[in-house]
Amino acid sequence: MFGCKCFRWSKISDLSSREPDTFLLPEPIPQWPQGCSGTGFASGTIKLGELEVHKISKFDFVWSCNLSQDRKQGVSFYKPRVVPDGFFSLGHYCQSNKKPLRGFVLVAREVAKPEAEDHCSGNPCLPALQNPLDYTLVWSSNDGTEENFDGSGYFWLPQPPEGYKALGFIVTTKPVKPELGEVKCVRGDLTDECETYRLILKTSSVLSEVLAIWSIRPRHRGMHGKGISVGTFFCSSYWSTGQELNIACLKNFDTSLQAMPNLDQIHAIIRHYGPTLFFHPRETYLPSSVQWFLDNGAMLYTRGDSVAKPIAPEGSNLPGGGTNDGQCWIDLPSDVRRAIVIFGNLESAKLYVHVKPALGGTFTDLAMWIFCPFNGPATLKVGVVNVPLSKVGQHVGDWEHFTLRVSNFTGELWSIYFSQHSGGEWVDAYDLEFIAGNKAIVYSSKGGHASFPHPGTYIQGSSKLGIGIRNDVARSNLYVDSSTQYEIIAAQYLGHEAVSEPCWLQYMREWGPTIIYDSRKELAKIVNRLPIMVRNSVQSIFDKLPMELFKEEGPTGPKEKNNWFGDERW
Repeated sequence: MFGCKCFRWSKISDLSSREPDTFLLPEPIPQWPQGCSGTGFASGTIKLGELEVHKISKFDFVWSCNLSQDRKQGVSFYKPRVVPDGFFSLGHYCQSNKKPLRGFVLVAREVAKPEAEDHCSGNPCLPALQNPLDYTLVWSSNDGTEENFDGSGYFWLPQPPEGYKALGFIVTTKPVKPELGEVKCVRGDLTDECETYRLILKTSSVLSEVLAIWSIRPRHRGMHGKGISVGTFFCSSYWSTGQELNIACLKNFDTSLQAMPNLDQIHAIIRHYGPTLFFHPRETYLPSSVQWFLDNGAMLYTRGDSVAKPIAPEGSNLPGGGTNDGQCWIDLPSDVRRAIVIFGNLESAKLYVHVKPALGGTFTDLAMWIFCPFNGPATLKVGVVNVPLSKVGQHVGDWEHFTLRVSNFTGELWSIYFSQHSGGEWVDAYDLEFIAGNKAIVYSSKGGHASFPHPGTYIQGSSKLGIGIRNDVARSNLYVDSSTQYEIIAAQYLGHEAVSEPCWLQYMREWGPTIIYDSRKELAKIVNRLPIMVRNSVQSIFDKLPMELFKEEGPTGPKEKNNWFGDERW
């Protein structure tokens, strides 16, 4: 987010002759397998029903606002460079100058309906695309005193005909309204609601009205969400959180999801992009395969039954379905094998892959799950002092994941989601660390196994004060290569016959026992030993830590998590 009290508005002559840096993956995207069951994956266009969309990632610069003489402190606005014949623009693109130019906008065209559908009443009789009736000037950087308007930016909102929606804004450098054919509006029933996502720019100029610019995303996301991001932005000088936006996203009506990869293509995607998961060089609690864990004495406990049961191969005797009702849980072996199983078995470890549609089937998410038999206790950082905690954060069974998001237009790796305890973050491909070709690195934190994109120490608490739970990550000889060590456990969109889901995946209860202990006493002793001047700050941070740190409670499995069907949390 940018904020400022004044701007340097860049004139066209400043930047029009300078191509922005662009990002390319380390290696070219391969030719994906097709075979007899080939689909529309990576074909460049996707059919949505009455519309067909094409992804444009090459742009012409329009205008930039810089916060200083350093161009990288500003944001720039672009329009699609080459729109294929028959397709139409839906709006312009905006991004920060701090990062390489890497984005997209979708252009659309109407496709002929099958004869069986060539009857209608009401809105469906109208064309899918129409010119706007007019444009409304939303904001301008010009205060009315400049003689030369070429250095100013003008933001225009298309005014759609009745029954249609605008999907983006247009930016110009002159106060003259754009041509009506510059963009198209889309019939309302072919659109979906969108919401603001990340704040790109917020001004507080003394020369003009405040302007805020956000990236946008569909409101209805997840595996069953039909909303499609168009790649445009939202801007306003008065909008507040909770208000409905005056632009929309597209909606996919093609239930076949023809742009999603087939099984051969999924394997090729994993082999090409599968990250290497590095564990800390001093990691004690390593991962294992689920099968190794079950084969080496994991036990099933049932509330009210004092006798635990061994778990059958593949987890075939685990109760399946339902919800986590607390009636059953898994625990480590109760015999001498416990001292072995708790530390995992790296040689058997693998990533368990769930493949699902994202953003209306225009992207594929590959959620990669890793299992560890035990999650170690946390280490507290208070300034320069590190305090190993005896119990806080530890529990039997640990399921963690990261998610690859791949464009179904091109097959390009777009971003990776790093799951971090109760939250996480999406990291764009340009900010990833690559180890070989287009394979990224994922770092697993010592003890807690949260995922991070770069080595270092991450604080769960207050990074500014240096107070919180440490998450230490580094490269080592302890790693799992997900491009070879993986198993696809679910891809529902391919049909029930394509991927056989393992029995243990249907187990919706906890993978470890619940043990309540007063770990806050342990933290209270630490707080009381601190200087009085920092005690309140430290206690306030402790109070905000998630409750999962203060008791031992095994996690539920992947299928019980809300992101199994839904989108990632951030």
